Amino acid sequence: MRRRDFLKGVVKAVLVSMACISSSVAALFIYPASVKQREITMYECLSEEELPRRGVRRLDIEIDNKGRRAAVFIVAHEDKCFALSPVCTHLGCLVSFSRHGNAFICPCHGGKYDVEGNVIGGPPPRALTRLPMRVDKGKVYIGLKV
Repeated sequence: MRRRDFLKGVVKAVLVSMACISSSVAALFIYPASVKQREITMYECLSEEELPRRGVRRLDIEIDNKGRRAAVFIVAHEDKCFALSPVCTHLGCLVSFSRHGNAFICPCHGGKYDVEGNVIGGPPPRALTRLPMRVDKGKVYIGLKV
């Protein structure tokens, strides 16, 4: 190998390394500034009397005046009432509730969750997300990040 070829290779390696490092550093400063931090907002979705006494009820909550909606499941099971996100923890598809199987089923890859949202089959890595829910003055509020 000639000295000139060796020096060219060293210069190229140094320039590529500098480009990689500078782009990584730039990404650290640019990315957080461009990402809007989403906070949990509580949405009024129904009255306390409309809560299911047992079983699962799907709700579509209006989240703004532009017609955007978000789906949630209200579950009444073993004297507990809670809200679950319908977003599968595998790849983000929306699950549906099968009354016949008493389970949440993901249509994309066959993920299966029990009535409390715990994984009972398929590829999902964790349970469905429980959403904050509170009852105040007869109204039910559910927390969403939108």
